[in-house]
Amino acid sequence: MDRRDIEFSAEGVTIRGWFYPGQGKGPVRPTVILSHGFSAVKEQYLDRYAEVFAEAGVNALVYDNRNFGDSDGQPRQEVNPWQQVRDYRDAITFATTLPEVDADRIGVWGSSFSGGHVLVVAALDRRVKAVVSQGPMVDGYQNLQRMVRPDFVESLREGFDADRLARFNGADPATLPVVDIDPLAPSAMPSPDSYAWFTESGRTIAPNWRNEVTLRSVEMLSEYVPAHFIEYISPTPLLLLPAVDDKVTPTDLALAAYARAREPKRLEILPGGHFDIYTKGFEQSSSLALNWFLEHLTN
Repeated sequence: MDRRDIEFSAEGVTIRGWFYPGQGKGPVRPTVILSHGFSAVKEQYLDRYAEVFAEAGVNALVYDNRNFGDSDGQPRQEVNPWQQVRDYRDAITFATTLPEVDADRIGVWGSSFSGGHVLVVAALDRRVKAVVSQGPMVDGYQNLQRMVRPDFVESLREGFDADRLARFNGADPATLPVVDIDPLAPSAMPSPDSYAWFTESGRTIAPNWRNEVTLRSVEMLSEYVPAHFIEYISPTPLLLLPAVDDKVTPTDLALAAYARAREPKRLEILPGGHFDIYTKGFEQSSSLALNWFLEHLTN
């Protein structure tokens, strides 16, 4: 599959990724922008989605979020959701400067944490003409309450406060693992399926992935509620793809958000858990997304 390395400036930070030209005839084509979820890098299956889109004639622009993978940004390993939203919009701007891109046919695709981002981007940026959100994180406050044992929440918030004081006094941001083999040990995503997916994909296909995020990444997650924007996406067409047994970004939260979205919209519930979307559920999740983009970006 043909692809080339790309880079662009997002508020002074260099973002790096890949551009996959859509196959077929024609000087310009519709284009989909893709970035990954919480701490993940582009090698963790985003290339597979981009290849599916490009083979069907849709350009795909994939990039690493700032502070992760091949992209610049400090502090390293920090997930700042609102910066990532703005970076999506800068990626759209960059895409429109490429000779292969039809600026009037832009779609956004997101998964997990970035599945929340694309809801916000589509609501705020009318350059977006179609949006696909799979396994989305729609409510960071509730998500944290679900992921962290109730008797651990107070100590976690004490950690946020201690880290804030330390940074005020000049210290570097505190960090913690993204995942841990022990779900009771401190980590950003304390679930067995998170540990299995991140460690396996990091070992086999994504050597750039690091098992570390800043502690305030978790604090900023708790402050971020993309569902607040979902009713403002219309009239941009929305496809939501939650997994039926998602323990990482709970299915019921995604369904509640979808109920508030306005037409045009479509819901398809994928089998399995959060990370099955990328692996054994890949063919279904990618084909649903592709068909949505073909329907709304090429007709």
